[in-house]
Amino acid sequence: MARPKDQRERRGDLVRAAARAIAETGVAGLRIRDVAAQAGLSAGLVTYYYRDLDELVLDVHADAVRRFYSARREAIDRLDDPLLQLAELVRRGTPDDVDDLHFRVLYQLHVHAARSTAHAALMSSLWAQEVSLYELVLARGAERGVLALRSSPREIAETVVALEDAVGLHVVGHNAAVSVERARALVTALVEREVGCSLVTAV
Repeated sequence: MARPKDQRERRGDLVRAAARAIAETGVAGLRIRDVAAQAGLSAGLVTYYYRDLDELVLDVHADAVRRFYSARREAIDRLDDPLLQLAELVRRGTPDDVDDLHFRVLYQLHVHAARSTAHAALMSSLWAQEVSLYELVLARGAERGVLALRSSPREIAETVVALEDAVGLHVVGHNAAVSVERARALVTALVEREVGCSLVTAV
């Protein structure tokens, strides 16, 4: 019988393999054999660690949400200037390219939320966390007199996150009219209008 640490590591490996499989096949078409192929294991070994495919998919979603939020939070914690923080949030809130694995997985699983209360809770949690990051930076910037906000930090934060979600979907959906650069330019322009100044780094 595998030790608890080994089980955690193996399950973590399977979560990452399942994420790659979801990015390729989508959630609806996902099969245990797809995960096994990505992990380089037998289907039987996958089911040893995850008897229920739905449980594995839920763990993939939870892991993706955690990683996405943590990366953005850690990035802004390393900075002090609200403008630099906003620029970093914009950069990390949009895909790096059309095949960005993390974004592809999140979009697939967010759509799945329409049929699952557990996935809907994870989607809602990520929304709240992303909004809270922008809201925190905007409020601090306004308090320091660096930002001249056109509306409340909450309203701006929600609008920016909603736009990020929209343009990101077009990027990974291979919309030729919405490149990575165009997506980031649109979000940057919105932020700059709402805070009354230009961001200090290119995104």
